Amino acid sequence: MLEERKKQHLDIVLGSESISSGVTTGFEAIRFEHVALPELDMSAIDISTDFLGKNLKAPFLVSSMTGGAEQAQKINHNIAIACECLGVAFAVGSQRVALDTNSDWGMNRELRRLAPSIPILGNIGAAQLNTGYGIDQARRAIEMIDADALIIHLNPLQEAVQPEGDRDWRGLTEKIGFLSQSLHVPLVVKEVGSAVSPMVAKKLISLGVRIIDVAGAGGTSWAAVEAHRATTVSEAAIASAFVDWGQPTAYAISAMRKSLPDVFIIGSGGVRNGVDAAKAIRLGANIVGQAASVLRSATSSPEDVADHFEVMSAQLRVACFCTGSSNLADLRVARLQTDSFP
Repeated sequence: MLEERKKQHLDIVLGSESISSGVTTGFEAIRFEHVALPELDMSAIDISTDFLGKNLKAPFLVSSMTGGAEQAQKINHNIAIACECLGVAFAVGSQRVALDTNSDWGMNRELRRLAPSIPILGNIGAAQLNTGYGIDQARRAIEMIDADALIIHLNPLQEAVQPEGDRDWRGLTEKIGFLSQSLHVPLVVKEVGSAVSPMVAKKLISLGVRIIDVAGAGGTSWAAVEAHRATTVSEAAIASAFVDWGQPTAYAISAMRKSLPDVFIIGSGGVRNGVDAAKAIRLGANIVGQAASVLRSATSSPEDVADHFEVMSAQLRVACFCTGSSNLADLRVARLQTDSFP
């Protein structure tokens, strides 16, 4: 059932134009103040950064939704090859199927062989920490792909509207804290499209978590995905009511940075191009994550994934050039239009 559900998720995201949130990301409300005389050589602009002790050529993370579907092996291999070539980070989808069955769907050390120099992140769901998962499963997820970090993804809304969802979330904060203090690699906590609030992030940071992926609203809505999967009118109605749930990504990044100036923030949730990425960085993201926007190219070839991120990088460079930013540090303090958010 789990493998079939993952396949349904992937098919819906790839095949539907109506699974976006009913809200926008908030990036459309932000405008940079244009610098008409940048005094820069655009070819010398540096968009590199460091993440998990490794250098990224561009501040991007491919966050894939390929947890257990049969297409996952091809998708993961295409992404790994492209990310190694591009010098960007790669987070696999949920490893639950690989941990619970004899089918790893390409989530094995072959990914590290294909991508030896980039950060690779493992991924398990927080809800599974109440269904038998613990330190052993977390370590297996890391070792399975030789990961540099482990993501714990938070998806309470999806679990709540999914007929077969895991709805007992008692004690999970403490369990996440235990993992963060016990594992030999950093723990990353992320939402899947409704945003991590500063209040929740503060609790996690007090327990040792240092990296938060805000994953705000404005991209894929998992409530909409579950409404597509629904087998009854009532199931569809329950899920559909929450399509616009959560905080927009731009707001979530800005609020997180203002409240927690030292936390490492991954800005994701509806980031569609390099201009969105520039705005996310300006609002406080250290790096920027994409999932659905790159998924279709990942089903095709490594070259298509590379083409996607080469365009993203070029767009980010233009944004830097036209804000007078020679690097990402400059971009983080670039002037915004005075009536722009925030």
